[in-house]
Amino acid sequence: MKIRHQLYALLLTLGSFGALAADNQLSQQEKNDGWQLLFDGKDLSQWRNFKQDGLSDKWVIEDGTIKLSGKGGGDILTKAQYQDFDLKLDWKIAEGGNSGIFILVDETGSQIYSHAPEIQILDNERHPDNKLANHLSGSLYDMIASPAASHKIAGEWNQVRIRLEKNQLTIWQNDVQAVSVEIHSPEWQQLVAASKFANWPGFAANRSGHIGLQDHGDVVWFKNLKIKELK
Repeated sequence: MKIRHQLYALLLTLGSFGALAADNQLSQQEKNDGWQLLFDGKDLSQWRNFKQDGLSDKWVIEDGTIKLSGKGGGDILTKAQYQDFDLKLDWKIAEGGNSGIFILVDETGSQIYSHAPEIQILDNERHPDNKLANHLSGSLYDMIASPAASHKIAGEWNQVRIRLEKNQLTIWQNDVQAVSVEIHSPEWQQLVAASKFANWPGFAANRSGHIGLQDHGDVVWFKNLKIKELK
């Protein structure tokens, strides 16, 4: 009983300092550090469909998550644009599912991915787009493969962090660094040249843009979307 009381007191203490934050909330430390919520668990007012003012009803709020409930919801993006930023979010994919997170999105191309690099979301075991290592979850799609240590099975929550600062792109999945590359560098140009994007005019040319979430026709969930603009 004494140990139970001690643990309870510790949790209260941590909570009072903001060390613990519930889903879709900012801890006091995050607030102090300048983080902002992109989703508070209650509304989708910061999001809209690609090239549209509104949001499809296929994108719903379910138990404090953003859920793409079925095919036809369309890709969505933040209303705001970001240049240098630190982004954190959690995602979960249905069995056999595929989705993605886009950065530096613009709306001048025909598709959300026309100019935007993608961080892959995938059921690595079941989805047919699992033949290449750089198509697995946490990868910079078709460019840099994520390590196996960063992968989880479908139906489990994954934590992703994407940091872009002065063209340096770093991606972590489940606390494992998956990507570290400088956009526009010679290394980057080589990666693009060896990828499907080699002949895509304007790919990754933007210095700022929207954050996007993909409708690949499969059920996917997101929560704890937080961003910090880097000055």
